[in-house]
Amino acid sequence: MTDVDTGTAQTGRHAVLGVTGVVVLLGSLDTYVIVTLLNSITDDLGIPLNHLERATAIVTAYLLGYVAAMPLLAQSADRFGPRRVLQACLVVFAAGSALTASAHSLQLLVAGRLVQGIAAGALLPVALALAGRLFQGRARPVALGSVGAAQELGSVLGPLYGAGVASLTGWRGVFWVNVPLVLVAAVVTEFTVPAAASPEQGGPDEGRHTDLVGGALLAVALALLVAALDNQDPQKSVLPSWGLPMLLGSVVALAAFALWERRSRTRLIDTRRMRRRPFAAAMATSFCAGVALLVTLVDGELVAQSLLGESSVGGALLLMWFLTALPVGAVIGGLAGRRLTHSVVAAVGMAVAAAGYFLIAAWPLAPLAARLGPLPLAQSDLVIAGLGLGLVIAPVAGAVLDSTEPGQHATASAAAVVSRTIGMLVGVAALSAWGLHRFQTLTAHLDMPVPGTSDFKKAWPAYQHALKVALHTEYSDIFRVTAVVCVLGAVCALGLTDRTYDESRR
Repeated sequence: MTDVDTGTAQTGRHAVLGVTGVVVLLGSLDTYVIVTLLNSITDDLGIPLNHLERATAIVTAYLLGYVAAMPLLAQSADRFGPRRVLQACLVVFAAGSALTASAHSLQLLVAGRLVQGIAAGALLPVALALAGRLFQGRARPVALGSVGAAQELGSVLGPLYGAGVASLTGWRGVFWVNVPLVLVAAVVTEFTVPAAASPEQGGPDEGRHTDLVGGALLAVALALLVAALDNQDPQKSVLPSWGLPMLLGSVVALAAFALWERRSRTRLIDTRRMRRRPFAAAMATSFCAGVALLVTLVDGELVAQSLLGESSVGGALLLMWFLTALPVGAVIGGLAGRRLTHSVVAAVGMAVAAAGYFLIAAWPLAPLAARLGPLPLAQSDLVIAGLGLGLVIAPVAGAVLDSTEPGQHATASAAAVVSRTIGMLVGVAALSAWGLHRFQTLTAHLDMPVPGTSDFKKAWPAYQHALKVALHTEYSDIFRVTAVVCVLGAVCALGLTDRTYDESRR
């Protein structure tokens, strides 16, 4: 009996799914806790209010590490087995949390967040690969949907969790709490998570090599792309001052990666041993979903504050409807996958999301005052969009696993997560820049009333109303474009299939 069979028989597949789900949730929580901690952190580190742009590295460092390290760590899991890599990443995550919690300078804090992000990079793809390997047939989509729901649940609970723990222990306590939690999780994985890298193996695949050069080149390309798109002042330009050189560097590194992968015997993602068409369809669908996701989080908050008159807390509470619908949609998508194909579930999900964004684009100036059934208009439309994007998670993950051999499952799952993350970054950068240009075009003819003049009192309300109308038009256009992206995602989803890699070779 193999190690997989023994481990599964002793602990049960659901125990493995539960443990990996908790691990994914821990990593996801730390992605979002920073939202409610930034003010406390900047105050503690003495960052002045007029230089808050210095604090953006606290957020982007985690994302840089997360995206850049994910493909290589996932391939390491395919080679050495999920247990070893998960345990190593959890230990490193604990070290990064301790460094973040004890940091008394911005540089050390950013370094700690970078280490945390690097370690968190393997958690989701390894969990998806495990769920896909241990659950077959109709049970697989439900398992994948559960892992996806755990990931999305972090976006809902993260800000609340961070605020709650910080109110008792201060912001440093949020990261100190991570240390015992993840170390306990590392111990628990020893008794629950299989050591083997694939069902046919009795242990880690020591004969297989890791593509360190390819992983490093891709990591550099992704890191440069993330940094190039991180523009905190889009009013001045589409890209930050360092954006174009880093973007060019990313293209060069990506070209070097492609050249290396063509000539290397060991490849990060071996396209010779996969079904390319459904894999490409999954990458495209994941990219489109990523565009819609971050546009909602960024522009939804801006709409709430600039048009609806909500505070930052009120805007966050409004977005909770969207964020809560995401994990619910992930579970529903998994359940639907027991009877329907990947392509049907994913295409329906993207179509539902598109409908939600078309509805959001048609919001009046005061959507919270309009009623649609038991929910206000804004909340109900956000729920529709969130449910649609959630439905996509399980079928995309399932299609990725079906189109690759078991030895590449973690690496392929990482590619899907990276594709979604890149979609998030590219989408919000492009649409924010275009939206700003649209706003400037709409307001170019407006003359701001001069205080002290005779007609100021009469002209000022009209000017303010004109600005609000321009903002409403800008955001409506952005969400309308997002809806079109979701329609494209639905078309891409039609390329997903349910035949496994082994079945396609018969």
